[in-house]
This record gives sequence, structure tokens and C-alpha cells, in this order.
Amino acid sequence: MSRFIQLHVLTAYPPANLNRDDLGRPKTAKMGGCDRLRISSQSLKRHWRTSELFQQVLATEQKDSLIGTRTKRQGVLAYETLLELGVSEKKAKLWAQKIAEQFGKLKKPEKDNPLADLEIEQLVHLSSAEQNGIIALLKTLAEEGREPEKAELDLLRKENMAVDIALFGRMLASKPTYNVEAACQVAHALSAHSVVIEDDYFTAVDDLNDRSEDAGAAHLGEAGFAAGLFYSYICINKELLIENLGGDKPLADRAVAALTETILKVSPSGKQNSYASRAYASYVVAEAGDQQPRSLSAAYLKPVDRYSEDYAHDAIDALQKQLQSFDKVYGDCADSRYVLNAVTGEGNIEELLAFVSE
Repeated sequence: MSRFIQLHVLTAYPPANLNRDDLGRPKTAKMGGCDRLRISSQSLKRHWRTSELFQQVLATEQKDSLIGTRTKRQGVLAYETLLELGVSEKKAKLWAQKIAEQFGKLKKPEKDNPLADLEIEQLVHLSSAEQNGIIALLKTLAEEGREPEKAELDLLRKENMAVDIALFGRMLASKPTYNVEAACQVAHALSAHSVVIEDDYFTAVDDLNDRSEDAGAAHLGEAGFAAGLFYSYICINKELLIENLGGDKPLADRAVAALTETILKVSPSGKQNSYASRAYASYVVAEAGDQQPRSLSAAYLKPVDRYSEDYAHDAIDALQKQLQSFDKVYGDCADSRYVLNAVTGEGNIEELLAFVSE
């Protein structure tokens, strides 16, 4: 088994606003002295792990889900569950706070939000097994009419770890013993070419305006957008993933295949209703081996020529040349590779998923 699985992915998006900055415009970054479109790794990982495709591929007939939940509201959920089980409001809030503070520091009370001090200050990623343990404890407390004992509040688990936690990790400042080191590293996706963010000036018309008095638009607006061919790089440490999953290699293989298919097919959801910018990857190089991983982003330090008539061909050509140059200088940087090229119709996803799952 190879230790590292590396994915180099080119995906072309039409005009879109996939990942917005604080001003609502597409995120950018400078590379090679010019502006590139950017999709943050945080955005990519959230869309992948919460996507219907990822969850369907990992669907299981077992009782516990393989997908975790990341939330600040675990205390609120516990409080609402205790109320449903017939516990008084005062006791429900006290017991729910005792449970929630096991995962992090609670927020301070707020005058306009009576449940604010049930929320945790940081997002906490909990597995299905851990959530089921919380529910079982809540039922016991409600049945026996008592508050949780100290030993019962040890609710975090290392066994039966959720696949998304095993892949992307978690950090608990107050319980570092239960931290999970991410087995999957994700780079920010960057356009292979320079970009200039364009402005879409748009209007909305009132359907009931008969133009008898005013023929103008009911709303005027402006939104930034741009089209881009993105290079994405993902590195999966399969040894660490198996370790995070308690030594379950078949589950690790399923996780890698599920993530790979999701990466190729799932787009960020930003402004999808306005742009319908869903896209499949156009070109993928998958690599397996024990060699020290490396990104091929250097292929685009010199951006694809803005006047190119074939961005896809030029971007693929630059990626292949950089890959060959690294091999020539450092020796083979991977033991084996599989290429899927949806521009020329070479390769297929079944063989690619089989390759990354070996």
C-alpha cells in the first residue's frame, strides 16, 4: 500500500462567484505577480464533506453514520432534547451546560438570547458515536431525574471515528487528548491564468408594474464575477487515515474513493442559483507512492497566456511539463500514476477510483 495519494485537478468554471470575500466579490490571490481567482480550502472541504454525493457514497446500513457534525450548538440540542423528555427548564439548562462545557468554553449569557450560554465558543466536530453517547446519557438523566455524574461526562471517543473527522481532523483546545490530526491536506484552488473581476450590473422588474406611471426597474444591483480554470491539489496520508479510523483499511479505501469522486464532481455552492456554475473536473493526475509529496502549482507561476485560444490544452501541457521536470531533477516523485482527461476523453472514473483505493 502506498503511503500518499496525491490528486492534481484542473476544473473549468464559467462566469461565477464561487467563494466570496468580505465585500461579496470572488476571492483572489497573487501568484507569479498577477491576480488569480481563489477558492479557499475551508470552502472546498465543507462543500465536499457535506455534499449529498460524499454522504451517499459512504452510506451504511449500520446504525451509526460515518459522517460527523460540526457545531457550536451541542448544548442547545441537549437542552431541547431534555425538554422533550419531560425535564424542567431549569434542570434541563443546568444539565445541558454541564454536558456542553465538556467540549469547550461556553459563551456568556446574552440579554436577547436566553440560550446563548448553552453554545460553545468554538465549533466542535463530533462523530455519530459521540452524539449517540450524548443522547443515551440524556435519556438516562431524564429517566432517573438526576444531573450527570463526573464519570458520565467523559463523552469524547477515539474509537468509531467519523470519516470526515479522520480525513480533515479536529482540534479541541480543552481536550487535546481527543485531537485528530488531519490525514488530508487541501490547497487553496487557484486559477491557472490571471483574472480581472468583472461587475455585473443587474436589474429586477416588478411583474405587476403596468408601466402606466413608472417603467423603471424595481431593483438595481451590482455583483462581481469571473470565469476561471482552477488548479487544485489534495494530498492524503493513507497510513494516518487508517490509523485515525482505528486500523480499518477497507473503510479508509472507501473514504479515499468517496472523497476523490466528490472532489471531481462537487462544486462550491456560492451563487449557484445565479450562475449555475456546476462543473466536473476536466483533467486529473492521481499519484501513489511513499515519496515526499509536492504540489505542481509551480506549473502556473507563469500564468497561462491571457490571449490563449485553448486554456485547457495550455494548462494541461504546463502541468505535464512541470511533473516531468520534477521527475527529471529529483527522480520519480511517485511509484504509479493514473490520468483522467475529460478534454480528450481518455481514462474513466471507475479506473481512477480503483487506483486511489488500492
